[in-house]
Amino acid sequence: MSSQSLKMVTCPGCDTRTFIPGDLAPLGTVPCSKCGHAIMMPMQLRQFELRSKIASGGMGIVYRAWDTTLERLVAVKLMKKEMLTEPEMIESFALEARACARLNHTNIIHIYTFDEWQGERYLVMEIADQGSLDARIEKLRLLPELQVLDVGIKIASALDTALKHDLLHCDIKPGNILFDADHEPKLVDFGLARKADAEHESAEFTRGTPFYVAPEKIKREPETFLSDMYSLGATLYHAITGHVPFDAPTPEEVVQAHVYTPLTPANQVEPSISQATSDALSQSLAKDPNDRFRNYEEFIMSFEAARSLLLFQQNSQANQPDQPKRLTSWWKRK
Repeated sequence: MSSQSLKMVTCPGCDTRTFIPGDLAPLGTVPCSKCGHAIMMPMQLRQFELRSKIASGGMGIVYRAWDTTLERLVAVKLMKKEMLTEPEMIESFALEARACARLNHTNIIHIYTFDEWQGERYLVMEIADQGSLDARIEKLRLLPELQVLDVGIKIASALDTALKHDLLHCDIKPGNILFDADHEPKLVDFGLARKADAEHESAEFTRGTPFYVAPEKIKREPETFLSDMYSLGATLYHAITGHVPFDAPTPEEVVQAHVYTPLTPANQVEPSISQATSDALSQSLAKDPNDRFRNYEEFIMSFEAARSLLLFQQNSQANQPDQPKRLTSWWKRK
């Protein structure tokens, strides 16, 4: 093969500079000869060079990209071609861009631009490519308690900011919490977001997973910020115990369990979890919305109190060398 028919690119798996066939279609892939990771033919989208795939969702595929104008890494979410003929999907894609663009919070993904070019609709945002909470649960089964408390505090603060802008997220789950290079959690995917004060009865929740859905949504009762709070509690419960709050052989049975089956406290599933953390999770997962925290400030205060108590206990153990120690590790870097 002649040098004119080759293109040099960097493998995202092993960072090796290698050649791929120059006639490979943009976004097409070939396996890396060294590590086997898929190497993608870059695609130019205005000033953005799409270099490798990060993740895929219902409406679009997210790529790691290089902004040639500002010389920085970004994430580009490219709408799937089969969605381009569906006005409802296009509006949902645009809604995600508008919703995120209104919010300025460290733990909400920042939107840079939303555009269309040569028939492609795309969203450009800050890059958070260190995996999702879902991936970390899958890899580790259960995460350290301190880490889960930190994620809960930060994402609750993000949801509080959204609420102050009259927005509900409506799709909180581990897959929608990503991590950036500093391992800071980022809330993403506002495609199902809606106004908090809108007259609305819960829509079909079956568009997402049933493992984190609030009971009032299942019963088609009005949805409020307390529904997002419940879903966040369910997400954190999964991360800290290694189990979803309710599981069953079929989605229908899972849904019924959210409404009728009593919650098993987190520290009964995983005895190492502190009582304060277990209690905070149980309150956020109360079946009656009125029994949950009255606002995100109360939620955050409860989780911060549990975190402070846990740190105090760990420090006390560290100062008693003859006693067994159980220190919670910090973020595990890949």
